[in-house]
Amino acid sequence: MAFPLFLSDPERRERAEELARRYGLHVVAAPPDAGYWLELSAARLELAAAAGHGAVFADFVDGAARHRREFGGGRGQPVARAVGLKGAATPSVVDATAGLGRDAFVLASLGCAVTLIERSPVAAALLDDALERASRDATTAPIAARMTLVHADAAEWLSTLAEDARPDVVYLDPMFPDTGKSAAAKKDMQAFQSVIGDDLDADRLLVAAVAAAKKRVVVKRPRLGAPLAGVARSGELPGKSTRFDLYAPRPVPSAAKGL
Repeated sequence: MAFPLFLSDPERRERAEELARRYGLHVVAAPPDAGYWLELSAARLELAAAAGHGAVFADFVDGAARHRREFGGGRGQPVARAVGLKGAATPSVVDATAGLGRDAFVLASLGCAVTLIERSPVAAALLDDALERASRDATTAPIAARMTLVHADAAEWLSTLAEDARPDVVYLDPMFPDTGKSAAAKKDMQAFQSVIGDDLDADRLLVAAVAAAKKRVVVKRPRLGAPLAGVARSGELPGKSTRFDLYAPRPVPSAAKGL
């Protein structure tokens, strides 16, 4: 059943119908009595819930994105170092688990051309809305122009890339079930995770990533989290709460990519 999209601003019907066509959503006349839905207002697209929680939305213009853009540390940030932003090097990046696009936006703000792959129609619609808003802001428009959104299964999409379309770096930040140890997680992000689902096939995605990347694969993990299975790491970049596992590319014959 298609995910509901409630239009709270009648003047944005054309945009609502565009999002519904693009991501297989269902425009409804009123918010559902239970569960979750997307809501398009005059300001933005949000994930809402009958149970009530803070609004979930992607934003590249204000809030945390603006603060990180202005005071985040530039190319000295761990994610920038992990993908290889060193000196004049500005690699092309595929963020294969885009989510709300936070790290992808940081990399694009530092000059990378970033392709965001998101298979969840809900997350993809939220990203689409954030990119549309960022493209209308003079400060973020040049950054948004370096970001390309693709709604697809990332492992399948990576396996179909032609040789000349392979990215320098594939970046993964897979989402896993809450173990109960991360009590600090906000209710709104718990809601987001419950809607878009867990990345239980992350090992499969890693195999596709090392076959597609030209220079490296970067996997963001909790500091004490287990590495993904199936591929040996070539290194790691530890941090206070997270770490970045690094993998060397390992292309496979084109005939085997679709397996």
